Amino acid sequence: MNWELFCRVIDNHGDLGVSWRLAADLARRGERVRLWCDDAGALAWMAPAGQASVQVRPWPDAAPADGLGDVVVEAFGCELPGAVLAAIAARQPRPVWINLEYLSAEPYVERSHALPSPLLAGPAAGCTRWFYYPGFTPSTGGLLREPDLLARQAAFDPAAWRAREGIDRPAVSLFCYEPPALPALLARVAEAGAQLLVTPGRAAAAVRALAPAGPVAWLAARPQPAFDELLWACALNCVRGEDSLVRALWAGQPLLWQIYPQDDGAHAAKLLAFLDWLQAPASLRQAHLAWNGLADAALPPLTAALLQQWRDCVQAARRRLLAQPDLAAQLLRFAAEKR
Repeated sequence: MNWELFCRVIDNHGDLGVSWRLAADLARRGERVRLWCDDAGALAWMAPAGQASVQVRPWPDAAPADGLGDVVVEAFGCELPGAVLAAIAARQPRPVWINLEYLSAEPYVERSHALPSPLLAGPAAGCTRWFYYPGFTPSTGGLLREPDLLARQAAFDPAAWRAREGIDRPAVSLFCYEPPALPALLARVAEAGAQLLVTPGRAAAAVRALAPAGPVAWLAARPQPAFDELLWACALNCVRGEDSLVRALWAGQPLLWQIYPQDDGAHAAKLLAFLDWLQAPASLRQAHLAWNGLADAALPPLTAALLQQWRDCVQAARRRLLAQPDLAAQLLRFAAEKR
């Protein structure tokens, strides 16, 4: 099928990261994808080699001159241009129109997944948009997982990776905003004799402002497959947002997730729902609440026993996820059924 995937960038590493992974995954399964984006600049380092059968196009002011494809995916409620809405209504047969929602473990996801939303007014009046929810359970759309992911991970040698990177001790990756407990984490990493691997951007700025005492490696931006390897090689991964959380789950290593903070505090319920699904032990739950500034709690010392407890938890969650179909596979089936 021919897919039109629309993305507006709020966070280069989140919205665009998920959209590119989905586009590339569909293309590797034999689909043809056009990714329409208002700011695709981060793909220069995120996906420098591109992907066969994926075309990256600027955000459109008009409907595509050669018409729309079989499936239109509106990533994260990005609000399609009026001309594109009119083109959806005019195309015969109409494309399958999917609103790919944000990831959450909250109960409403299972209730709302794959529900139709008929449009009664506007340029696309008479059309139906389907709400599609990624998720962590069999009653959702699943998570992005490339068909070769497990093989790549099995062939990966963490010790050789660390040697190439010049790292001679356990490593902690840091991809974050400005978490309230960042000073405490820096102290815990130093106490554990580990090395902090800091990603560029907000994480690097936040760490530099604190003048860390322990060893720090300042990483350059790296393509998505190399970012996956970073997570595979670390003893603890501090991740943020949606895309890197999913990659940390596939890594199977202990993780701390900084959820995107919202002014109305809605992120607290989202985090707690995730921790419930994760079946997080008390120590991991406490650490997440402290990391996100949601409780007056301290980050525990990063002992080998504690990290093993966290690793066991993440590995169990990973096994549950691997028993479920992935997001791209489910989207393919859904679009074929609705055509």
